[in-house]
Amino acid sequence: MTPSELSQLETVVRTAAREELLPRFRHTRRQEKADGSWLTEADLAMQSRLQAELAAFHPTIALLGEEMEATEQQRLLEQAGHTTGADGGGLWVLDPLDGTSNYAAGIPMFSVSLALMRAGRIEAGIVYDPMQDESFAALRGHGATLNGEALQTPASGMVMAKTTACIDFKRLPAPLAARIAATPPYSSQRSIGSVALDWCWVAAGRFHLYLHGRQSLWDYAAGSLILEEAGGHADTLDGQPAALNLKPRSAVCATDPMLFEQWRHYLRATP
Repeated sequence: MTPSELSQLETVVRTAAREELLPRFRHTRRQEKADGSWLTEADLAMQSRLQAELAAFHPTIALLGEEMEATEQQRLLEQAGHTTGADGGGLWVLDPLDGTSNYAAGIPMFSVSLALMRAGRIEAGIVYDPMQDESFAALRGHGATLNGEALQTPASGMVMAKTTACIDFKRLPAPLAARIAATPPYSSQRSIGSVALDWCWVAAGRFHLYLHGRQSLWDYAAGSLILEEAGGHADTLDGQPAALNLKPRSAVCATDPMLFEQWRHYLRATP
């Protein structure tokens, strides 16, 4: 993929979100899926729209979307060679509406996340926030952008005790969640309800620290590349490389190397 093609894709995602998500915002009902998460007609409409648009954009690349059956998702990963390490071609990974709970409740904090996987790694990513009209994008080896302008994760110049952290407590191991709540090493904490935007907001320096215990491939695929290409830092709670498969992963992130090491040290320290 070229930077020009990535820019074209941003336009495709932007237009689809404005036409499929914004008109339905505060005018749709949600239903519970088998895994306990929420689904709206907007999720399905957006996935269907982008599946058609991407097929026209690049007919040989298949799409793995969140709103597919797990068996179909696994088949697509295997077909693309991502479960064996073989180079079986590219695969789009889409979360058509990241932050469905926010969307269904009328909270204006949600996004669309689209990534291109090839040969077992993320090659391109787009995360679009239609309420703020902010499009984060990255192409491996070419850096990250926000609305077309270069995005570089700023050095905070702060001690960890003065930072703002984005923490999803619900999915953390209970002892760790309790320790963070009792003795937070940061100054202030937020949770915005869209994993894809979490990664991008760290990339933009809006959060200095990030912690999430369980996120799916379509949640983090695009955002993780955007943070990486912007110069941010990421790991998992157990320090193991995040495999690009259907097994959920944790995320430990920070804006600069010093904070990243301090944050990891705190999280891995024996209580």
